[in-house]
Amino acid sequence: MAVAATFLAVSSTSAFAQSDPPRNSAAELAIDAAIPFPEPANVPPPTASDFKLDTTKSDTTATVSPEQVKAPETTVKPVDSAAAPAADPTKTVATPPAAAPATATAPEPVKAASTVPAADQPVADRLRDLMATKATKYFDRKAERAAVEKFYTGRDYAPVWTQGGSLTAAAKGVIARLKDAAADGLNPGDYPVPDFAAAASAPDALAEADLRLTESMMDYARQAQSGRMHWSQVSADIQYPDHPVDANEVLANVTGAKDASAALESYNPPHKLYKLLKAKLAELRGVTDGAPVIIDEGQPLKYTPARGKNAPEAEAQMSDPRVPKLRAKLGLTENADDIRYDAKVAAAVRKFQESVDLKPTGVLDDRTVKALNTPKRDKQIDTVLVNMERWRWLPRDLGAPGIGDAYVILNIPDYTLKVMQHGAQVWSTRVVTGKPGQHATPLLSETMKFITVNPTWNVPPSIIYNEYLPALQQDPTVLDRMGLRLERARDGSIHISQPPGEANALGRIRFNFPNKFLVYQHDTPDKNLFARDERAFSHGCMRVQYPDQYASVLLNITMPGERYTPERIRSMYGRSEIDLKFPTPIPVNITYQTAFVDDAGKLQFRKDIYGRDATMIAILKNSRGKDLENVVAHAQPSYARPKGPLPNSVSLSDNSFSSGPNFFERLFGGGGAPTPPAPVGRPARRVFTR
Repeated sequence: MAVAATFLAVSSTSAFAQSDPPRNSAAELAIDAAIPFPEPANVPPPTASDFKLDTTKSDTTATVSPEQVKAPETTVKPVDSAAAPAADPTKTVATPPAAAPATATAPEPVKAASTVPAADQPVADRLRDLMATKATKYFDRKAERAAVEKFYTGRDYAPVWTQGGSLTAAAKGVIARLKDAAADGLNPGDYPVPDFAAAASAPDALAEADLRLTESMMDYARQAQSGRMHWSQVSADIQYPDHPVDANEVLANVTGAKDASAALESYNPPHKLYKLLKAKLAELRGVTDGAPVIIDEGQPLKYTPARGKNAPEAEAQMSDPRVPKLRAKLGLTENADDIRYDAKVAAAVRKFQESVDLKPTGVLDDRTVKALNTPKRDKQIDTVLVNMERWRWLPRDLGAPGIGDAYVILNIPDYTLKVMQHGAQVWSTRVVTGKPGQHATPLLSETMKFITVNPTWNVPPSIIYNEYLPALQQDPTVLDRMGLRLERARDGSIHISQPPGEANALGRIRFNFPNKFLVYQHDTPDKNLFARDERAFSHGCMRVQYPDQYASVLLNITMPGERYTPERIRSMYGRSEIDLKFPTPIPVNITYQTAFVDDAGKLQFRKDIYGRDATMIAILKNSRGKDLENVVAHAQPSYARPKGPLPNSVSLSDNSFSSGPNFFERLFGGGGAPTPPAPVGRPARRVFTR
């Protein structure tokens, strides 16, 4: 049976609303008004499959089951235009949700909860503001500032040194170390400690104090490790490798340590001789075990030698219970508990009186007691301070780990060279060092790479220009008589050398550690200078008293299986150069120790032959604050290439050179390579690699 489906138009979509006939009656308008219109969404109409036709009815009207009546959805299937369901005016159709506008913004992500305790949050908020706006006020070094910003950001700007307004254990340790900075030869005034007690109730003040203490801690660590001044501020003939602190490491190390004071103190030099100087500094200042030694007032003490039958009475008069403290104050460790005012005590009192501009009577009177109880920055203290400062310039690891931490250390004012291994001295010898002035031996740390037996002496340009050419003007035969050879290059520069031999200025052995100052250690034919107490006579190089022994010691350290002896070294003496290369280079440290502690534990002082102490003391006493360690440009010494006419009677060598190795290459071998190239006219060489 054909079913003619007649549908009433449903005005639930705009498309069908347009196809409806006009409605004019009041009833029709009321029906339309009762049906809510959803927002147009341009959705397709429903399809015929969405409706169930009842074919049992005689009429042609399609019916919809109740369960099929649904609220309109945002997505509707298309409907066949030939079959539309009849609308029931008695039913209310639910209004579909409005479609979200296309330009709606995504909701903000939920911010993670702060890890800062509530009591510290106001301080953290202020710290965040200070780091964002005033970080350069506290940390003027870019890398340091970046490290501090990263550190505070990582802890959500929680204060480092307080919790709930009270100092942490780490803060107390850091403050104690900063206040005791003088014990390490530093100036406590360079590391001010903020007043946390006064700031306890104010978040702004606590934030400011937190950053100030961090700033002082960073300044202490940097200066403890690298020095209050940079070595380039003292002289142009000093060059040590810089070893700046890692700001990230300092922050993590100190704040995370069980003992923050010890962690901060660890940035001072680890060397044994530095620590011994630190102990002697405390003695000079009259401090023992952290407390000052105070001498009580009393009757004057005078040493009177015991003579004759009254000797016992005289001995009794020289005893006093104050003497043990006096011994400690004066650094007398022998017979520390002896109460007798004997000759050694009187001599020490006399020496102290001289140092403080008192009449050196040796009598412990009231003026002397007062001077002893008043710490005074005298000359000895100044000397110890600048020597401690110079230890900060040296590498933290002086030796080479592959050969038992072996190294060479040469002390210029003491004129001694020592070979160290496994933390102990294995050999020592006397040396001759450079003259004061332009020939001063430079301070440096380099590595010795090889030894040359039977070296050729390539005269440094400074000696050629300043000494030999003027001498030639006076006596054209002087070079021939000295066995020296003169050559000129096409650019006009002059080269003077002396072939290997017994009379060679370098002797039989040269010890090579390439450096910018063109100095080295070597033998010498002038042995008589080693007998003198003061031995500053060279042009900058260091002459070694027993070079054959020195060579055997070094070779046995680097090649223990070869069993080099002084006799074996001497058997190589001849007319041809022989290079003995080290499989592992040995560090060489040239130092300037005018104050040091000897093997017997006694504080020794040496003459400031180059004026290094005086320069450094002046810098420290005229301190411009904590920027002393700023680097001053270190100009490399330049040597003028001698040019110009020679005396007519001076003839150049037949092997005048036009090109080839420069002076540095001639001296050390290819600018530092282990095997130096042979320049023109140089005797043949044999190279020993084992």
